[in-house]
Parts: sequence; structure tokens; C-alpha cells
Amino acid sequence: CALLASLGGLSFGYDQGVIANVLVMAYFQRRFVLTPLSTGFMTAFLELGALLGSILIGVFGDAQGRGRMMSYACLVFIVGGSVQCGSFRLWQLIVGRGIGGVGVGMLSTLTPLYISEISPPHMRGALMSLEQLSIVSGVVLGFWIGYATRHIDNEGSWRIPLALQLVPGIVLLLGCVSGLLPTSPRWLVLRDREPEAEESLRRLRNGEDEVNIQVSSIEFMEMRVEKALIQRTSAKDVGTWAMLFTAKYRPRTAIGVLMMAFQQWSGINALLYYGPTLLSTLGFSDNLVISGGIGITQLVAVFPAIALIDRVGRKPLLRSGSAIMTLSHFIIAMLIIVFGSEWSEHPVAAWSAVGCIYLFTFAYGLSFGPIGWVLPSEVFPLSVRSRGVALSTASNWANNFLIGLVTPPLIALSAQGTFTLFAAACFGGYIWCTYWVPETRGVGLEEMDAVFRKDGASDAGREEGEMRRQIEEELGLGRLLEEAGRA
Repeated sequence: CALLASLGGLSFGYDQGVIANVLVMAYFQRRFVLTPLSTGFMTAFLELGALLGSILIGVFGDAQGRGRMMSYACLVFIVGGSVQCGSFRLWQLIVGRGIGGVGVGMLSTLTPLYISEISPPHMRGALMSLEQLSIVSGVVLGFWIGYATRHIDNEGSWRIPLALQLVPGIVLLLGCVSGLLPTSPRWLVLRDREPEAEESLRRLRNGEDEVNIQVSSIEFMEMRVEKALIQRTSAKDVGTWAMLFTAKYRPRTAIGVLMMAFQQWSGINALLYYGPTLLSTLGFSDNLVISGGIGITQLVAVFPAIALIDRVGRKPLLRSGSAIMTLSHFIIAMLIIVFGSEWSEHPVAAWSAVGCIYLFTFAYGLSFGPIGWVLPSEVFPLSVRSRGVALSTASNWANNFLIGLVTPPLIALSAQGTFTLFAAACFGGYIWCTYWVPETRGVGLEEMDAVFRKDGASDAGREEGEMRRQIEEELGLGRLLEEAGRA
């Protein structure tokens, strides 16, 4: 289920990978005459649409359900992709990217939200990392398909790779409408459909033996406790946008929003969108193959991330990753300052800069890449999870839009300044994840409150803890745990 749902990330990743090749194709440049600013705007318009798409999920995600909204998102994405590959004017291409972006934004919000709600706690990080694996697989596929079609002696060189982005959207749509994706049990609890929620949970846990049934019953009861607790403690603002900005949930909202902001300002998408352009500043004229290696490096890094995220934890990966990314960007900036005017005479320096780009990409793929999708989807309570994830994803797309818009003029103005800016952002990410990000490894979604009360429980926190214990007693969770212990 998680693998099928993650196809939404493949759609976004494919666009990231293919656009780097499309922008430098001869027939594309003949059809659309672009300046650095118009290139940035055309590239970034997909992110602007995605920003709108993520907000739409925050508004309608709880009312319509995850699966139904996912099918709507696929339809929107297919329409946008069709307009792109059939464009003859720049405005048509921009409109197509905007429409497709709405679909991408909806999918990028729904996919981690859905996977977090169906995953068992001990596997949640690994399963949610499938979103990043899907994105990066799309990047690699998109780049090398574009690389393979670039020599076609007609407009098919760029229309074919743009058309192929429709494939994952169609496959995911078929999966949604055919019922292959079970309804999220936590969404069903939220909608007061508890018998269906219990049945969906047992289907997801895929076991009819006594142990699996007991574990599913406990997990289901924890969902009911969480819902009752939220209703009693937040009756006025429950399920609203305002709840995200109350004193209790502001730290979680800040984690979701800043996680995505630091992810984007690390510079990864600048490399994916404008890899050939950036590499030309390092003295490489025929640089498409080197640029394609960026995506492959990121793909390789996802596999150890999947293996480590639920063993080592989120925080150690974030800290080590941001430290390596900071150092990599700083070294590249220094190399450009020292050797930028005479790369041809210093090939070792040029290749050292390429090595630092690959090192940065590997560190990103091990840390901020996958964890950027994991953390925002697991820190919010059930009642505002869709809005919290939507706001976090909106932060992703807003910052992604800015990156796509400003990178071309920034590179033209100062390549070393561009890498210095990214180094500063990565260092800021290191400080932030060291002092303000809690460890969520192995914590159930319904137990996340305890993580945010560790640093000294307030009176309100102690009162809420007492209320939780009272609800658990009322609903019989303690009895279930005792029975499971005896079994």
C-alpha cells in the first residue's frame, strides 16, 4: 500500500529530473525563447501550483478522505501534464505546469499523510522514506529519459519526456479507483466510522492470529483515546487552522514548516533544476552526464536512510547530514573564489568541486531528503494532521518556488555567493535540529504528546496526562494491555 501511494512522489521527482535536460534542448529553446528570469518563472510555476494544491488538502482532506482526494489529485496532474507536452506557446507551458503543480502539491501532501496513518510505529520512518525513494527514482528516470531523447531531430526530443510523466499518475489513479489502497483507519476514526476503522486496520496489519488481533485492537483503542482527548481538551478550536497556532501546537507547527524550509534552502533543488548551469560555472561545458550523477547519488543514499531511520533515529541523521552539507557548500564556494577564473588550468580543483556536490547530495539523501517528509507527518495530532501536513508541505512548495525563481539570476550574479547562501542555510539547519527538534523514533502517533512534554511538563501538561489516563480507563485500554501481557 505504501509503495503504491508513493507513486505520487515519482511524478514530482520525474519533473525535477526531466526539466534540467529539457531546458537545454535545441528544439525546446527554438520553440520557447527564455531569459534567466523567464526560465526561473517557468520552472517555479509548478511549485506555485503545488503550493495551492497542498493548501487545498488542508481544506478538504478531512472531509473527502485520503483515497478520494488522491484520485482527484491524479486527474489534475494528468490534465496539467497533457497541456505541458502539447504546448506551442510559453504561456501554455506555464499554465500546464501550474495545473500539474496543483496535482503534485495535493499528492505530496496526501502521500506522507496517508503512509503515516497506515504504518506501524516501528516501521513508520522506513515506510515514509518510500516517498523520498519515489521522488529520487523519478528524478533519475526523468533525467536519463531526457538525456536519451535529447538528440531526436524534432520537437519529440522534449515532448516525449514531458508526456511520459503521465504514466505514474495514471497508474496511481487506477490503484485509487480499484480499491487497492485501504481507507486510512485514523481518518475513519476521525469521521466516527469506528467499525470500518477497525476492519481497515486489521486488513493493513495482515494477520488473523491472536497476537496480531490483540496488537490491532490496542492500536485501534489508542486512536479512540487520542480522538476523545482532543475533543475534551480542544473543544473550541478542534480541527481548525487556528489550533495549529495555539501554544500547545506551535512547536509542532514550527517543526513542520521549518523542516521543509531548511530542506529546500539546502540547495538540492537548485542542483536538480539547474545542474548543467551550475556545473558550467565550474568549467564543465559538456556536463549533462555529471549532472545526471547528482540524481543517482541521491538515489543511492536513500537506501541506507531507509535502513537507519528507525534504528539510529531522525535527529542524528539530521545533525550529521546538515554538518556535511554545510562543509560541502563552503568548500565549493572557496574553490570558485580561488580558481573560478581559470578552471581549465586547475582540473583537480574543478573535480574536487564536483566531488563536494556529490558529497552534499549523498548527505542530503541520507538526512533532510527523507526526514523532511517523515517529521511533519508524524508530529501532529489526528484532528489537525491533514492541516498540519498541508501547512508544512505548503512551506516546502513556497520555498521551492523561491529557489526555482531566484537561482538563475543568483548564479548569473555570483556563483560563489549562491553556494555560500546554501552553506549558511545548512548551518542554520544544523543549529535548529540540534536544539529544537525532538526524537520521534519508535513513538506511536497517538503517543507523540509525551515527546513534546519531556522538557518539563507544565501544569496543563500534567492535567492532560491525567485526563488521558482517565479516558484510557473509561475505554478499557488498560484492560486490553493487561490481557496482551498475560498472553
